[in-house]
Amino acid sequence: MYDYLIVGAGLYGSMMAYKLSTQGKRCLVIDKRVHLGGNVYCENVAGINVHKYGAHIFHTSNKEVWDFVNSIVPFNRYTNSPLARYKHQLFNLPFNMNTFSRMWDVSTPAEAMKVIEEQKREAKERLNGREPQNLEEQALMLVGRDIYEVLIKGYTEKQWGRKCVDLPPFIIKRLPVRFVFDNNYFNDLYQGIPIGGYNRLIDGLLKNSATKVSVDFFDTCEDSPNIHNWRQYASKLVFTGKIDEFYSYQFGKLDYRSLRFEHEEHDVPNYQGNAVVNYTSADVPYTRTIEHKHFEMFGDKVYEIPKTVVSKEFPQEWHEGLEPYYPVNDTKNMELYARYKALADKEADVMFGGRLAEYKYYDMAPIVEQVLNVKI
Repeated sequence: MYDYLIVGAGLYGSMMAYKLSTQGKRCLVIDKRVHLGGNVYCENVAGINVHKYGAHIFHTSNKEVWDFVNSIVPFNRYTNSPLARYKHQLFNLPFNMNTFSRMWDVSTPAEAMKVIEEQKREAKERLNGREPQNLEEQALMLVGRDIYEVLIKGYTEKQWGRKCVDLPPFIIKRLPVRFVFDNNYFNDLYQGIPIGGYNRLIDGLLKNSATKVSVDFFDTCEDSPNIHNWRQYASKLVFTGKIDEFYSYQFGKLDYRSLRFEHEEHDVPNYQGNAVVNYTSADVPYTRTIEHKHFEMFGDKVYEIPKTVVSKEFPQEWHEGLEPYYPVNDTKNMELYARYKALADKEADVMFGGRLAEYKYYDMAPIVEQVLNVKI
């Protein structure tokens, strides 16, 4: 008999197992996938740690969080500096002086500010005093026509599967615009990748817990813990899966966006020269390509392995059988989630946490911080 059954071996579940085990609690962690780690799982291909479910870059300004994850596994000095490809042109992200110099052939912050302010003024005049009603109008008010058309519109419509004029403005309430020559995507004090990949982080968090993979909590097989018999295995439950599924979709199903990945091996040591390249034009079906070796190999180290692995990322509508990646936090879905949360709040022996159980998109560091500070 365990003290806790933890459903889901992603970052939240693994963090909870670590915290509980340090308090002397016996934990059993199960996952329906064939591996631990959830979406941060890495698969080693030709000596390269491939982020199987999309790029994961750890970043935080919280020194306690940074020191904690480094106590489990040392992190490297990777700095996220993505590129955006539009047609045959490459632009730096986030929007900064390198971006503006490439787009408008300007060289000073004052020149760039002048162009943006002129385009923002045009957008404001078109609204004629009313508030932006959709994402397109909001983006034009923030950065103007050129940046919107080249770097935002096509990418966003692929990401959401909807026209920008049909998306709510709150999705893009703010856009980082920097009038300095700095391609560092994050403002956080600390960022990096676990040396040796994220599996080392997960293994370290779970080292004092029992684990089982290929176990579906919603399968009624009597030989494994499931939603009907879990109390035979543990006194309390930590659930990190879909909250609507936990309650048998009794109020209806929450919506998600999903992703599909195509992983390709190339017989070259350096394919695109950068870890992340966003494809912002509508005629390219994927939103970005990830060259995984750049997360952990820098400078000439890239050439020590003659092959490389590149992943193409295709957003798609979610349906049963696909992985739910991004919650669709519009009014309809948030009202539905509130009904499920009201049920969850009444559970005495069940804790709901993480991206799916809380119907909320999380970066990794806030998950770590949340669990470090949770009162059990």
